[in-house]
Amino acid sequence: MQPSQILLLIGGYFGVLLLISYFTNKTGSNAEFFRAGNSSPWYLVAFGMIGATLSGVTFISVPGWVEASSFSYFQVVLGYTVGYAVIGLVLLPLYYKLNLTSIYSYLEGRFGNFSYKTGASFFLLSRIVGASFRLYLVAIVLQDLVFDAMNVPFWITVAITILLIWLYTFRSGIQTIVWTDTLQTLFMLVAVGVAVYIVAGDLGLSSVDSVFGFIADSDLSRMFFFDDWRSGDHFVKQFLSGAFIAIVMTGLDQDMMQKNLTCRSVKDAQKNMFWFTIVLTLVNFVFLALGLLLTVYAEQHGIDAHRDKLFSTIAVESGLGIGMAILFLLGLIAAAYSSADSALTSLTTSFSIDILDIEKKYNEKEQVRIRKKIHVIMSFVLMVVIIIFNYIIADASVIAKLFTFACYTYGPLLGLYAFGLFTKWKVKDMWVPVVAILTPFIGWVISYISLKYLNFDWQFFILVLNGALTFLGLILIRTQKN
Repeated sequence: MQPSQILLLIGGYFGVLLLISYFTNKTGSNAEFFRAGNSSPWYLVAFGMIGATLSGVTFISVPGWVEASSFSYFQVVLGYTVGYAVIGLVLLPLYYKLNLTSIYSYLEGRFGNFSYKTGASFFLLSRIVGASFRLYLVAIVLQDLVFDAMNVPFWITVAITILLIWLYTFRSGIQTIVWTDTLQTLFMLVAVGVAVYIVAGDLGLSSVDSVFGFIADSDLSRMFFFDDWRSGDHFVKQFLSGAFIAIVMTGLDQDMMQKNLTCRSVKDAQKNMFWFTIVLTLVNFVFLALGLLLTVYAEQHGIDAHRDKLFSTIAVESGLGIGMAILFLLGLIAAAYSSADSALTSLTTSFSIDILDIEKKYNEKEQVRIRKKIHVIMSFVLMVVIIIFNYIIADASVIAKLFTFACYTYGPLLGLYAFGLFTKWKVKDMWVPVVAILTPFIGWVISYISLKYLNFDWQFFILVLNGALTFLGLILIRTQKN
């Protein structure tokens, strides 16, 4: 595809999103921006959450993992199902009972203001880095395919990327995102499904049965690993990590829970989580199946592309046709932006409510004015962090380490909520930030020593370790009175 064709495709895509924003915009109030007036149909929320959960990182990376790790990632996905059950049965009823806009308000009532600010701050840090990284991956793809040929600097590419998100979210926030994410998830799933069909056809697999048979017979489809307990791929580590990752990165994440809290009732939100779990499990399997087919296709056609470059190289440069290239670009953009737009909205929500306390300090008119300013500031922050990534990320190994970052920053949140839900103890609130800040550093030291001297790889299980360390730290600062 020519850069001008790609630019036209992107322009048309965002034109549709802006059109949706126009029709879903009603009053522009904070009630719409933060909670969509509690009027979102649960099935739209469930469908849209799929795209937000997967993101552009999944779209690019999961197919590329198959060559090195087979289907081991599906062990994590199976663990997700347990985590989502905990969210539906424990966390959602709690959030609805307390009528929360920001889920971190729970920490204020349970422990105090320092705990509340600590939980919100760790979310802000995690989401700023995570959202920036997802958008960075898309920005560098667009830079390579389009803007380098036009001699457009990378920072302008990033600025345009953020501006487009701001344009369709600045007025009605989550009210608009519930609908745009639904469309973007549809684009992503169609792209993956058609990619499987095209690549399977080129490999001579003409029916669904033949595709499943081909996958089942391949050594790359190995799913369960029990042989080496020290390996990061061991089933117990992966499964338990998946359960806790789902709990913290969905159930304790303002971004994901803000969508759930727009449903009309807790029962609707629980139906959303139930169907979301089923569909997300199937979609992740399809991504892994696509990765296997792409890996075999690359081997048969002598294509030297691996990991994150596998899908993009085959889609755009392998001669499978312009249709494949268009679908890949649409799917990538949809996956990335369905995650990033809600991240921008949730960052605005959390900073406005949790850090600035606008609902407690200002009238409705002032709240809207301040929220709009924060929305602009958060957009600028994301842009700056993405540009910084362009200079500090030198190779794929560094990129991979950023995934581990979330396990360290969400660990304290896991410990805080576990302590709050499963004990009746109070804590010395002013010491909670100290515990939360020290925990990731202690966890990193333990992880480093374990790998170097015991050859034990914690991998994603480091999240559980950091949660446990936070829990223990809270026990040490508990008060004598319950």
